[in-house]
Amino acid sequence: MYKKYLIACASIFLISANNILAQKNIIDEVIWTIGDDAILRSDVEEYKKDAQRSGQTIGADADCTIPEQIAIHKLYLHQAQVDSITVDNKTVTQETDNRMNYYISQIGSRERLEAYWEKPYNAIREDIQQMVHDQMITQQVQRKLVENIKPTPAEVRRYFNGLSKDSVPTVPTEVELQIVSIQPPIPVEEINRTKERLREFSERVNSGETEFSMLARLYSEDIETAKRGGETGFFGRGMMTPEFANTAFNLTDPNKVSRIVETEYGFHILQLIERRGDRVNVRHILLKPRVTTEDRQKAIHLLDSVANQIREGKITFEQAVMRFSTDKNTALNAGLMMNGNTGSSKFEYQQLPSEVAKVVYSMKIGEISDPFTMIDNSTNKETVAVVKLKSRTETHKANLTDDYQLLKNIYESKQQNDFLKDWIAKKQKETYISIDPAWVNCNFQYPGWIKK
Repeated sequence: MYKKYLIACASIFLISANNILAQKNIIDEVIWTIGDDAILRSDVEEYKKDAQRSGQTIGADADCTIPEQIAIHKLYLHQAQVDSITVDNKTVTQETDNRMNYYISQIGSRERLEAYWEKPYNAIREDIQQMVHDQMITQQVQRKLVENIKPTPAEVRRYFNGLSKDSVPTVPTEVELQIVSIQPPIPVEEINRTKERLREFSERVNSGETEFSMLARLYSEDIETAKRGGETGFFGRGMMTPEFANTAFNLTDPNKVSRIVETEYGFHILQLIERRGDRVNVRHILLKPRVTTEDRQKAIHLLDSVANQIREGKITFEQAVMRFSTDKNTALNAGLMMNGNTGSSKFEYQQLPSEVAKVVYSMKIGEISDPFTMIDNSTNKETVAVVKLKSRTETHKANLTDDYQLLKNIYESKQQNDFLKDWIAKKQKETYISIDPAWVNCNFQYPGWIKK
């Protein structure tokens, strides 16, 4: 998801004209004028490059669609000035760091990123930061414009009743589940073994015997950073777990390795690369202590017995949750799993942890599964679980009784999009617009650019 989000952002929002002009190597010219702002030929060319660098396919009509997107962008930015809309600089910096770290993780190193973008790292970062800033401003303007659009139940009913049969959305299969889960204990001996191995790595680095980056590539269990020799990329305190961040920001000597730090992911050692104000870049090695086969089997046998007691009616599923489950989130809710994406208890299969989805797919309503192992998303630890299929709603055409919230969201989104389209059309009439004759023969999304 995050990858798709980054690609979409890079293809929709332009890099600031000032930064682009510093990079351009072609003869430039003004092709559009929007109010007091100019759109340059170099703006369009740089926009194309950025979309291509981000993996976005450029259509044959790019010389039409790109200037129009830039022009729409400028209308929103001008409205932000009118409404005095600003964004938090720390939030912009954090999102910029996220994107830079993502790009580096995809291409392999900072050097490769510079070669691919054909500009120094700092220049890339400045461009991305301006892009992020303008994107966040635009989003805030859009939210402010549509904040009062809230359809009533009567409006939702009229919308639904006016849909043709072919236009009624199809709702995929959804399930509700209850779960009893146990996290097998990790023996002290296994934890000590993991720490001792990290101490050995630290001694090898501190003595100059081995490079930290080499050990990270060979042994770190953080797969993404291991590819980069353990490098995390720049981050702020709020972007990492408190234990990891505190250790990283206390590092002062790039030649020394940190103490061992424990987080929810396992045990780490860190090495400072560079610190810039309230951001830091480090390398780390992650090792995860393992549950023993014996302890895993004990948990499986226990839950197997619990599942049989539920099937035989000796205890209820809810009682089993209260007595045995170690997951506090579901234990307080009779074991009912909640969908973090929607806030409801219903899940599409693809929204479930893969291990759970495989188990539930062929179950019948009311059935109790056999025990299975999974990684708990909230703790990142190995867990043994049994689930009960509470309900299943098969794939169906949406209706007001079962799917009111879905239909309300669809209609609200439609109302908001229609409002923004009308707002753009209104701004076109109010704004001075001039387009070079060579750029007017286009099938624009918004025809109001051409003044008659």
